[in-house]
Amino acid sequence: MKRIFLTVLAVAGLALAGVKTYTVSLLEPAMLGATELKAGDFQIRVDGDKVTVRAGKTEAEVPVKEETNGVKYKDTVVRLDASGGKQRITEIRLGGTTTKLVFSE
Repeated sequence: MKRIFLTVLAVAGLALAGVKTYTVSLLEPAMLGATELKAGDFQIRVDGDKVTVRAGKTEAEVPVKEETNGVKYKDTVVRLDASGGKQRITEIRLGGTTTKLVFSE
């Protein structure tokens, strides 16, 4: 019985190991895909080639390309593009990691 429990626990741990969660702050409203995010804190959950963003009751799932930098980013930086009238998130550099999330939408 113990062996089965440990096996189930190990498999569950491996399944969750690929999902990464981060907290990011926006100082002003911005679009991510088709969803407008208000200024404030939101959580992003990276699972393979998609990101799920949660901010209060707002939730969006968008495709993402995860890139690795040779050096860790000191701070989390959200890059915005203002062309087209509204601010649009183009990438997020995650502070304390070498990970950069690039959004094509």
